[in-house]
Amino acid sequence: MPKHVFVTGGVASGLGKGLTASSLGRLLKMRGLRVTMQKLDPYINVDPGTMNPFEHGEVFVTDDGGETDLDLGHYERFIDEPLTRASNATTGSIYQSVLAAERRGDYLGRTVQVIPHVTDEIKRRIRRLVTDEVDVVITEVGGTVGDIEILPFLEAIRQFRNEVGRDNVCYVHVTLVPFIGPSGEQKTKPTQHSVTELRSRGIQPDVIVCRSDEPLSDSLKRKISSQCDVDNRGVINAVDVKNIYELPLILHDEGLDTVICDVLRIDSPIDLTPWRNLVNRIEASVSPVRIGLIGKYVDLHDAYLSVIESLKHAGFHHGAQIEVVWIQAEDVEGLLADERIGSLDGIVIPGGFGPRGIEGKIRAAEFARENNVPCLGLCLGMQVMTVEFARNVLGLADANSTEFNAATPHPVIDLMIDQREVTNKGGTMRLGAYYAVLSPGSKVANAYGEPVVSERHRHRYEFNSNYRARIEAAGLLCSGTSPDKRLVEFVELESHPFWVGTQAHPEFKSRPDRPHPLFRELIGAALKYRTQRLANLEQRPVDAVVVQDSQKSVAR
Repeated sequence: MPKHVFVTGGVASGLGKGLTASSLGRLLKMRGLRVTMQKLDPYINVDPGTMNPFEHGEVFVTDDGGETDLDLGHYERFIDEPLTRASNATTGSIYQSVLAAERRGDYLGRTVQVIPHVTDEIKRRIRRLVTDEVDVVITEVGGTVGDIEILPFLEAIRQFRNEVGRDNVCYVHVTLVPFIGPSGEQKTKPTQHSVTELRSRGIQPDVIVCRSDEPLSDSLKRKISSQCDVDNRGVINAVDVKNIYELPLILHDEGLDTVICDVLRIDSPIDLTPWRNLVNRIEASVSPVRIGLIGKYVDLHDAYLSVIESLKHAGFHHGAQIEVVWIQAEDVEGLLADERIGSLDGIVIPGGFGPRGIEGKIRAAEFARENNVPCLGLCLGMQVMTVEFARNVLGLADANSTEFNAATPHPVIDLMIDQREVTNKGGTMRLGAYYAVLSPGSKVANAYGEPVVSERHRHRYEFNSNYRARIEAAGLLCSGTSPDKRLVEFVELESHPFWVGTQAHPEFKSRPDRPHPLFRELIGAALKYRTQRLANLEQRPVDAVVVQDSQKSVAR
């Protein structure tokens, strides 16, 4: 029977439950165990697919088309296992299932209640991850203990231990130990209150992970152990780190996986060598690279979490320190003459929905194309690169996507034909993994090193193949298509060092020890561009620099 670890949180949101759970998953994998993970979210939305990125950050997409919480991205990056839509359950989806069962008559006319019907459905969601190929299921419960929305989940995981046996369940509670400046002390009272609230729901944590700015003293750990009735070894300190991939090593040194294995009666040695090598490689990455991210939601960096992590992974590979320059798409026009754009070594144009900022993204794609700046377009990014090329190279001045101008005379980006009759938003999306056949000898094919690849998608609009011949004749190669050749999956500019767009979201498949090929090649091209750019600056005559600076002053 698989073992289960339940991770809850207290005191405040955003403490890093997801990273703690992910780090534990990696530690258990390094013990040779087969691990899968799950997120239970208390919000009533059925899934995050229709939520504004400013509300909940990025929507992570699984191979089977699940639109899930961004923590699943952390899970996949750490445990390096593809997850499915079954790994994310929300209050909305759970009630949807319960009400559907009631309408079908599955409950035989009985009164439908939170206990047992809702809690039984939650337990069913947990059990559906149990297979013969899994040794440990790690389930993170979203929200904070004390929230009214979380109560059915706590009751469900409380019942779960009684049903599967005490040796098969471990409870981990993540809390905050804040530092109070005026008194100069770290305070344990919030942790004590949080654990008291959890115990009032019938759950006694086996492990308490204490988040803090600075390390906790042994005396504070003993105090938490005594006040919360947890073994002293079960009080784990997770200190702030600059590099999240260092966290598994810190938690291991604190004894997290050792204590949990003892609770679950697991006896398996650990080999940390590969992960230590990764962390050493990360710490040795020093070559600076400035990558501009031209986004619509840059005020919330979590909206592009997987993109940022993918850039970092590529940086680890090349020994580069990635500096992300956050650029609001609506501000691009005013920044083009600014050193902030001119000092970039590469550009990423990520995905998004809606017309806001589109012209800025198009302008950024034009800047990258004309100045040989390495550029990677993701989903919407590929579409705006296509629009830019059609306007400024083919001369189709009014070219656009029908998403932004339904009356455009040159719809180089358009809905798929079989979508036109569909009005349900969810029904128009191309979601999940799709195959693409790559053109031999293309930049994309050379990057992947494979003729056929699979990438995850989340979009409605497509490259309009009616314009393909004209666009390719002008130099923009459609370097990857669907197996039936109907849909264009990749485009690249043949005369450019790296001006590549993909209809997919490759950021979802990048790993810290195995960067995605497209991001790897982007950073490789950016390093070369940076070397050339700095060399050109050194060779510029002083008089030219003075003239240019005076012109900028006049312009201002």
